[in-house]
Amino acid sequence: MDLKQIEYFVRVAELGSFTRASIVLDIAQPALSRQIRQLEVELRQTLLLRNGRGVTLTEAGKLLLEHGRGVLHQVERAKEELGRVRGALAGKVALGLPPSLSRVLSVPLSRAFRTRLPQASLAIREGLSANMLEALRNGRLDIALLYNPVPSSDIDITPLCDEMLYLVELADGDAAPGAVSLAELAAKPLVIPSQPHAIRMLVESQLGAQGLRPTIALEIDSVPAILELVADGAGCAVLSRLAVSTSDKAARLRLRPIGEPGLVSRLALAVSSHRPSTLTQQAMQELVREMVPPIVTGKALPAA
Repeated sequence: MDLKQIEYFVRVAELGSFTRASIVLDIAQPALSRQIRQLEVELRQTLLLRNGRGVTLTEAGKLLLEHGRGVLHQVERAKEELGRVRGALAGKVALGLPPSLSRVLSVPLSRAFRTRLPQASLAIREGLSANMLEALRNGRLDIALLYNPVPSSDIDITPLCDEMLYLVELADGDAAPGAVSLAELAAKPLVIPSQPHAIRMLVESQLGAQGLRPTIALEIDSVPAILELVADGAGCAVLSRLAVSTSDKAARLRLRPIGEPGLVSRLALAVSSHRPSTLTQQAMQELVREMVPPIVTGKALPAA
């Protein structure tokens, strides 16, 4: 039994599929199957049960998955400790960001990461909350920033800050009106992301609590495209001030508070509860907790 076989087994078990694991690991599926079979022969245990939908773990497989995760984590920790002997951590971190934040956070976070952890490696990936949760579970992401995450047993959530959402509409030259009620919001034609986007789910849940439903003009998941459409008169949007301020259409748009005391989206840091964080990942989490709330809440300007 070698480390490569353990890594292959853990990834197949977490993804629940040889096909998906072969793509993530960049190895041909027959070769991956042979490695897992060799591991089963060596251990004299059936680890995975194949079926038409993928694989499930046997009791032996569940036990090996628990130990395998620990072994891989210890190997990564050993590499980091050796790197620290050379003077710096040299591990890897994969960070997931919502598209609405990637534009303003990618540069300052990566710059601070290079300064604080010059020998470490950072990968930043954009994604919707549902996709990033799945990536945390299967190990493709180490850390993710999520809006309004639902608590679960396999994901550890740390709230970072609250972000006020506004009704975004085309400015008509008149003095900006005041706040819009939830009933008024429900009557507005919205250009809004599709489910399960965090903003869409929040708007529907808040309106639903009042017995209301949103009026959907267009569904589109790209925040820049939403702002382009609002500026073109296609409807209104529900977005944060930060999302609007980074658009070149900002001067043509106006923001109105929603409801009383306001429609708020909560940003949280998420990690897998099944994968202990390495020293490098812990350092990145500290960096995120330090830098992200001031930028998102407008108390600090993102680096250019």
